Amino acid sequence: MFSARYVDIDADRARYRLTAAYRFAPRLQAGLEYNPAADEVGFIGNYILATETPSRPSISIGTSSDRIGTPAGPKMYYVTFAKGLPDLKLASYVSIAYSEHDDGVNFPFGATYWIAPQWSILGMNDGRKSHLMLNHLQHDFSISLMLVHMERFGLSLAWGF
Repeated sequence: MFSARYVDIDADRARYRLTAAYRFAPRLQAGLEYNPAADEVGFIGNYILATETPSRPSISIGTSSDRIGTPAGPKMYYVTFAKGLPDLKLASYVSIAYSEHDDGVNFPFGATYWIAPQWSILGMNDGRKSHLMLNHLQHDFSISLMLVHMERFGLSLAWGF
C-alpha cells in the first residue's frame, strides 16, 4: 500500500508524509515512512496479535512516527484494541501508546461511523489533540479530507498494490 498526505501545518514533519507498506502475512504489515520536509525516513509496522470475534476486540501492536505535529525523530509504540459494531455502523478503537516525544504513555482513541457503504467519518484523539476525517473508500483506493487539531485542513490518498 502507498499513501500520501498533506496537512496545512507549521510542523515540518507533519506537512508532507509518504508511506509504502507491504503485508508480509495476513497479520503482519511493515514498511517505510518518509517525511520530506523534515528529511526523515522511518520504519512503520503492525502485527495483529488477535483477530476480532463477536465477543472480543482485535488486538494489534505497532510503531510509527510520533503524533502529528511532533518534531522529526521521535517514534510511537502502541497496543490497540479495536471492535466493530456493524448493526450500529460503528467501529471504535483505543490504544495504549508510548510516545518518545512525551517520554511517556498516552491513550489514543477514536470511532468510525459509516454514513454510506463507501463513506465514513472518523473522530479521533491522538492522546493529546483531536482530529476529524471524512473518508471515501474504493476497493484499492481511498481519499480522506482531514481536520487536524480541529483547525488545520489536510488531504490523504492511499492505494493498494
